Amino acid sequence: MEQQVPPFWSVPAAEALKRLQTAPHGLSAAEAGSRLKRYAARRLAPKKRTDALTLLASQFSSPIVLLLLGATVISIFLHDTTDAAIILVIVLASGFLGFWQERGAAGAVEKLLSLVEVKAQVLRDGAPADVPLTDVVPGDVVLLSAGATAPGDCLLLEARDLFVDEATLTGETFPVEKSVAVLEAGTPLPRRTNAVFMGTHMVSGTATALVVAIGKDTEFGAVSERLKLRPPETEFEHGLRRFGYLLLEVTLLLVIGIFAFNVYLHRHVLDSFLFSMALAVGLTPQLLPAIVSINLAHGARRMADRKVIVKRLASIENFGSMNVLCTDKTGTITQGVVTLQAANDVGGQTSDRVLLYACLNASFETGFSSPIDAAIRNHGSIDISAWRKLDEVPYDFLRKRLSIVASGPEGNVMITKGALAQVLEVCTTAEDAAGVAVPLERVREQIEAQYTRYSGNGQRTLGVACKKLGSETGISKESEVGLTFLGFILFSDPPKPEIEATIGRLRELGVSLKVITGDNALVAATVARAIGLGSARVLSGHELRKMSDGALLARVGQVDVFAEVEPNQKERIILALRKAGHVVGYMGDGINDASALHAADVGLSVESAVDVAKEVADIVLLEKDLDVLVDGVREGRTTFANTLKYVLMATSANFGNMFSMAGASLLLPFLPLLPKQILLTNMLTDMPEMTIASDSVDAEMLARPRRWDIGFIRSFMLTFGVLSSVFDYLTFGALLYLLKASTDQFRTGWFVESVLSASFIVLVVRSRRPFFRSRPGKRLLWATLGVAATTLAMPFLPFAPLLGLTPLPPSFLGLVAVIVVMYILSGEAAKHIFYRHFEPTHADHV
Repeated sequence: MEQQVPPFWSVPAAEALKRLQTAPHGLSAAEAGSRLKRYAARRLAPKKRTDALTLLASQFSSPIVLLLLGATVISIFLHDTTDAAIILVIVLASGFLGFWQERGAAGAVEKLLSLVEVKAQVLRDGAPADVPLTDVVPGDVVLLSAGATAPGDCLLLEARDLFVDEATLTGETFPVEKSVAVLEAGTPLPRRTNAVFMGTHMVSGTATALVVAIGKDTEFGAVSERLKLRPPETEFEHGLRRFGYLLLEVTLLLVIGIFAFNVYLHRHVLDSFLFSMALAVGLTPQLLPAIVSINLAHGARRMADRKVIVKRLASIENFGSMNVLCTDKTGTITQGVVTLQAANDVGGQTSDRVLLYACLNASFETGFSSPIDAAIRNHGSIDISAWRKLDEVPYDFLRKRLSIVASGPEGNVMITKGALAQVLEVCTTAEDAAGVAVPLERVREQIEAQYTRYSGNGQRTLGVACKKLGSETGISKESEVGLTFLGFILFSDPPKPEIEATIGRLRELGVSLKVITGDNALVAATVARAIGLGSARVLSGHELRKMSDGALLARVGQVDVFAEVEPNQKERIILALRKAGHVVGYMGDGINDASALHAADVGLSVESAVDVAKEVADIVLLEKDLDVLVDGVREGRTTFANTLKYVLMATSANFGNMFSMAGASLLLPFLPLLPKQILLTNMLTDMPEMTIASDSVDAEMLARPRRWDIGFIRSFMLTFGVLSSVFDYLTFGALLYLLKASTDQFRTGWFVESVLSASFIVLVVRSRRPFFRSRPGKRLLWATLGVAATTLAMPFLPFAPLLGLTPLPPSFLGLVAVIVVMYILSGEAAKHIFYRHFEPTHADHV
């Protein structure tokens, strides 16, 4: 019987290294490359370019198209080979057109995503190297620090004050402390404190770990394989799916009815079936998936030009619909360059000792890289050469302080720096202005008064404290007791000069800004006043804790600044705003922003953010700048507007034409159009619509957030579908009774009228303005004119008889021209009446 291999958390590190044929200094680059190929199949989402064959096959995956192709093949053997071949060519041409466009879009998106790839730091050839998360292999030794994401299931080789957020895996709310150990084989997942698992992220501390498993072989992989998790459907995706169902229902009813009636009238069964299937193709917006992909990819490329990288294409619509943006103030509202203004004692006087101790603390910390520490280190030339570091307890978001032990002229000293309240809670004494230690309570009121004054000036204020350790060299969190408070360090991060104008532009776009910050209410209110929010309403984290969910829901929309907010409160604020009916964007770049980014409709991060924030975000900004965001919102709305245009086009002339054709087939003794002519009509009218991604968008469509509304689309379809049918039947009557058209002339006349009307109505429905006051994109205009010219020329070309077309006399062409002009003018009038009726109740829905 084969002996079972003990799990990695139950074996010593040396044995785990031996098992994976690696060493503490990691793999060589060559060996890592070899293992990357060997383990490729074990990844959750294998990294590959879009499969061209799969994409091509997807163009013909619609059941209706497959039925049509099957019927065409049957007709080759039983009926008219020429007609069947023409139908086959048209269907294939339409498919290749969609493939060509979608393939280019997919390739562009892959290039954009590579710009914001999350990376892990591993030891390769004994030296640290940054590699994409997806290139980490079993046997790699990874270096982990605050903000890093575990690239696989790992055994800890070294750990220092390491706390890990395992909520995604275990549901545990608070970070779990990890350390090097050997555990029992039967230890349950939440108690495996010597390991970090794929999908979890480091909250504080540092570690060196051995990657034991990746992808499907990890704990996270086992769960995702069982559940086959999909990202939640956006409002836009849901709307598209409902629209597809609506058209499918109409198509099935119409097609089955037409087929049954044609058979009942003793018409050729195969001809009737091909006619019905061709009608179904005409009714079904087959290009919708391709159009959506092309529009979103085109939008993603334009947004990338604006320094906005879209990770999840479907989030573009939510980005355009966003009407509330929540953000921290550092780097977005403010300049993001923190400067140390002063180091003062308890009495408010400048103190070199406070400055020295703050500098020692900032210089010797190795955990979470902070702009506060950078500002202290960059403040003048402070000589710390006489000091050396002995130990450290890194900063974390629960304690909100950082302690180090330094040895120097004053002996071994523990120096603690952090949020004032959290520093004071571990102090028992304070140094007065004379440098004498006095009970803290004697000067607490003075300390708090100074803090209020500094905060009122908009200065971020931290506390510094110390404790002499004698011969002790090591500390832990439990050592943070009995300290002496020394004084304050004051920082400034002034607002960006142009931020007030930027916030005004967001407001003009219908996006209200809400600041969520950990700073105290006084600092937050001062900054709010400085950026033009003079009457800003502030809610503190302390008040938030006391509020019920119902009370927060009632008030959340009225608050401009949330101050002194704890990390877990951010998600609560976001969810309350969403419940209040807002589409919420959240911009965050820190370790503690992951849950809020996930909870928001649109998670926004920046390229310089910690790994976990970039990984969760839907959209990544290459610059932490609200101006970039303003441009991104406009591009998001442009993309949404252009996608919607195709939907409206597919439900206007095309739908009306097919509906009319179905009715005409019951009234006429012959099929009004041959199946191949229906498919040709469909292909020609699709060509201008393929260019819609580059179309210009009217300013009013970008002026406010807009959301998907299936009721609006249904009404639009009925209004313009009926209008189209009216002119189709007018064409029937004119061709039959005025011009006494033969069967071929009737089909040719109606083919020309159908394509011209469906092409030119695009220029009407693409805008709410009169068509002559809204200039279409050049590609759309030229594609429309090109299709019109091709359609007019087609009956006169040598291959016209193969398509069932015949040259039309001038009287026929004149009549078609009159009907098309009347249709365009009537469409313009109908559009004016339609939007006037829908504007009051659908102000933000399209």
